[in-house]
Amino acid sequence: MTANDPTTPEPGPSLVTPRLVLRGWQVEDAPAALAVYGHAAVARWLSPVMDRVPDLAAMRLLLQQWIAESARTALPAGRWALERRSDGHVIGGAILLPLPPGNEDLEIGWQLHPDTWGNGYASETTYALAGWAFRHDVDEIFAVVRPGNTRAAATVRRNGMHWVGETSKYFGLTLQVFRLRSADLDQAAPNAQLPPAYGANGPERRT
Repeated sequence: MTANDPTTPEPGPSLVTPRLVLRGWQVEDAPAALAVYGHAAVARWLSPVMDRVPDLAAMRLLLQQWIAESARTALPAGRWALERRSDGHVIGGAILLPLPPGNEDLEIGWQLHPDTWGNGYASETTYALAGWAFRHDVDEIFAVVRPGNTRAAATVRRNGMHWVGETSKYFGLTLQVFRLRSADLDQAAPNAQLPPAYGANGPERRT
């Protein structure tokens, strides 16, 4: 499947932020995607559990699967590559996808190359995708965070998401669940509740 192949699904809608373009994945993104999804520091926190992508061929295959999945998924759900506007480099990926088993809750998530952590790209992505979802009459979206991933927990809290509890109904994992409603989409709302195990003074670095 290539960009010139008539069987290639049409890419999803692009979203533009001050520093990023959120666009559909392309198979040609495989080298940059491998740098993210082949990195152990990224793969360890993924849910559902996903092994570190081992090589370029595996990454191309996975991108083909993601592209096809996005083409079948009803808006506003989808998968996006995160392209930095300043240099056109793909620095990560993001999702809005139905959470199993019921597919009733919509999950927001992102994965960034560790070299880009601490620059606020996760927050920028969250606001873009949340705004996109809410414009499509979605009432609320959820983030699920693996225990111990204090960086992600601090990021979703800073973005106005509220901790609503712990569950094992998604992906067969014990996960912390955070919820964002349209009224919570306030960049000046850093005080949403964290799960007790994370502590009130958890990490505050932007990711």
